Amino acid sequence: MGEDTWKNRAYISVAGNIDPERNILAALKALNAVAPVEAISTFYRTQALGRPEQPDYLNGVVAIRTGLAPRSLKFDVLRKIEAAHGRVRGADKYAARTIDLDILVHGEMRIDEEDLKIPDPDLCSRVFLAKALLELAPRITPPGWKVPLAQALDKTAAAALRPHATFTKLLGERLLK
Repeated sequence: MGEDTWKNRAYISVAGNIDPERNILAALKALNAVAPVEAISTFYRTQALGRPEQPDYLNGVVAIRTGLAPRSLKFDVLRKIEAAHGRVRGADKYAARTIDLDILVHGEMRIDEEDLKIPDPDLCSRVFLAKALLELAPRITPPGWKVPLAQALDKTAAAALRPHATFTKLLGERLLK
């Protein structure tokens, strides 16, 4: 996958902590039917942010090829997949979830609207997102950034991430041609 063709590529973060193996696989199959999944990062086990009582999350990133505009991708595709797979959005934005799909980067677009921000503002502060994205696009400089993502990555925190190699391999076998 050459980085010279990323203008029609979007990078989607994928996470869940309620039966995550089943829900992530099902959600990615649904996404693959709409926008081909071209690459899958390692998936990492992470503790729920600020919620030690919740089960661990599985987090990763997929690269998709899409001609959809970001708003359509987010609301007509990703949110519908989340709802179809049991995601309930409520006032608690840190509640446990079956599936969470977010656009990290969409081509070279920059969007800063109340309900849509691209590149994702959490990209640098959540090391599991940055490390997973860098696996798929090692030289990426997100639109509007002054430095490449690799320079912003907290390498010590990234080295401490817990990969789920078996699940990552299963996703590749099931989704990539």
